[in-house]
Amino acid sequence: MTRILGIDPGSQRTGVGIIDVDPGGRMTHVFSGPVVLLSAPDFPGRLRLLLDGLGGLIDEHRPDEVVIEQVFMARNPDSALKLGHARGAAICAAVLRDLPVHEYAATEIKLAVVGRGGAEKGQVQHMVGLLLNLHGKLQADAADALAAAITHAHVRASARRLGVGTRQAWARK
Repeated sequence: MTRILGIDPGSQRTGVGIIDVDPGGRMTHVFSGPVVLLSAPDFPGRLRLLLDGLGGLIDEHRPDEVVIEQVFMARNPDSALKLGHARGAAICAAVLRDLPVHEYAATEIKLAVVGRGGAEKGQVQHMVGLLLNLHGKLQADAADALAAAITHAHVRASARRLGVGTRQAWARK
């Protein structure tokens, strides 16, 4: 059994989703939800809340691997920088615990889960619910984090079958 922690970084709310994947590829939902950062008095305080919150989740749930969504260039450079800082804090929470970190672009995650790189958030939420047999509406950030974990589970399985690394298995060249 492999436990995968997916992270959808954000400067106000970071989505987390944890799944277990058995050797046959069957996925089971373990945990999902947002790490809300708005109680901090300033941005550095938010990063501290994120680092501590993710660290606590990692310590509690003991994932084997971590997957994080890559930063996309937003129209607002300030927002992109803040997102990059949050992503850095999330990566630090994982590497401080000696966990491997894998990265996928949002379009890659949508392609793997929905079948279209330009899928809408509602479509991602729906497919994550179907794939993990969850009932009810998923919180958007948590669904994105679970989608990242599902993507990595699929890529890991393909890489294992092909006898290559995960990046090579995903490459389209």
